[in-house]
Parts: sequence; C-alpha cells; structure tokens
Amino acid sequence: MSVLQDTERLPIDASRMRRNFSTARMLVADDFLQREVARRMLERLSTIRIEATRVLDLGCGAGGDFAILRERFGAATICGIDALLPRLQRIPAEARPSALARFLKRADGSLRVAADFAALPFAAHSADVLWSNLALHWNAAPHRVLPEWSRVARIGGLVAFSAFGPDTLQEVAAAFGPLDARRHVMPFTDMHDYGDMLVASGFTTPVVDMERLTLTYSNLASLWREVRALGGNALIDRARGLHGRRYGERVTAAFERMRDAEGRYTLTFELIFAHAWKGEPRKTSAGETIVKLQRKR
Repeated sequence: MSVLQDTERLPIDASRMRRNFSTARMLVADDFLQREVARRMLERLSTIRIEATRVLDLGCGAGGDFAILRERFGAATICGIDALLPRLQRIPAEARPSALARFLKRADGSLRVAADFAALPFAAHSADVLWSNLALHWNAAPHRVLPEWSRVARIGGLVAFSAFGPDTLQEVAAAFGPLDARRHVMPFTDMHDYGDMLVASGFTTPVVDMERLTLTYSNLASLWREVRALGGNALIDRARGLHGRRYGERVTAAFERMRDAEGRYTLTFELIFAHAWKGEPRKTSAGETIVKLQRKR
C-alpha cells in the first residue's frame, strides 16, 4: 500500500475488532508470538540509553510486556493503555499497584488506563518511552495515530513499536484467493510507509527493519486457533454468512498442498520493527513554521 492520505482509512471494522478481542477465547489465548516479538524488540534497543520515568505500553492487552519493560527501564512507571477493559482486567494482581503505590510511584508500580491509543489522555511531552507490541496494525488510520504518539512523547523521547507487514498470513491469502473476490487477510502496512509516517509525525532518525517468522502446526485445527487468536477477521468487507461444506473442503485442500517437507502446516509472519526519537517541533500549534536563529560570534 502507499502512504495513507489524511482522509483515508484501512478497511478495518473497529467494532468487530473489539468484539473479536473481547471474546472468552481471546481472553485466554496463548500469547507466545507477542512474547517472542517483544524479545526481538528489546534486542533492537539493547544499545540505546535513555533515562525514563514514564513508559507507556500502547495496546498492552493483559500486560504481558510489563515484566520486560520493568526490567529494561528500571524505576520507570509502566502505564498500560488498552481500549478493551476485559483485557486490562486480565493483568495479574501482582502488576496492579495499590492506591498508595500508585501515589508514591513506586519502582514496581504499573498503572492501567482504559483508553484508545489514538487519543491518549495524557498531556503533551509527558512520556519518555512509548512502546507498542503488535497493536498499531489494528488501527485503520496509523498515519493519524503516530502524530498523537508524537504529541505525548517528550523531546528526545523514544518510540518503539512492532507490527505485522504485508506478507503476514500469506498462506491464508493463498488458500482463499481462488475462491472469491473478498480479501481474507488484512492489508498490513509496508515498513517503508511506517518510516515515512514517523518522519511526518515529528520523529527523527527512524530505524525500521523487517524479519520473517514461520510457525508450524501439526494439524489445521491448531493453525486456525492461531489465526483466531490474532484477532480473527475484522475486515469491513468480510463474508457475513457461513460458507458451505464444499468451500471449506477447497480451503483445506489448498492447505494440504502447502504443507512443508515434514508434512507440517505453516503460517508466515512478516514482523516490522521500528524505533525513532521525538525531535524538536518544526511548527507551532497554529501551523506556523519555527525558525531558530543563532547569533554569530
């Protein structure tokens, strides 16, 4: 895809997405993939030094990244942001601070806020690190989200996120492709477009790279559980009714033809990793360009 224009949106049904992530099945889903991606995100930040007192985990879900963020950023307050209250309520009790701990901002305190990460309830320049693991691609307008993250980041602050890229679930797209004209996999954003969005949003020196990860499954039931655990189909143009038996048989046959040399079923994930720094503002809130003059000595 090309970089989205201001009025454009990806074909994501936000209400359907929220329902998918709020089901009982999703609330107990295995989060192996997110933990592995978080580990790889941290590896990319291993040489970065930043003093942080507030870290925002944007799209934190059940707080699975809290432990590694606390380990990485020491005494910083970790604040988890998620739009879905049922997911926040899954955060283990040990990660929920008492009122006193919250007031004193103890080193092991983690806060939870039910909010949309595209409209954060925080003052400008109030966060040192903004972290988001496999969440940004669920927003239909990422080019509008990143300016909001830029607003909240302090000058010199760090943003780091991961997201799925266009080759994610290519096996699913290949299996359904010949059967109908509908899209069955989300149109994930390209890594180069994320880089452009970061710069346009006021971040500097962005570093964006990509890895491909292939997961294998012994049976199709396990594969489909993984697909559903990722959020299922939240496309606006998804099929509203049930497919017939013949349709399902053709999908199964397509996956049978794609099995690897050991007879296992596979799913490909294109993982995009990005981080950048919040730069000095280039325009005022009224849209006027800021020009800094320096006296010659």
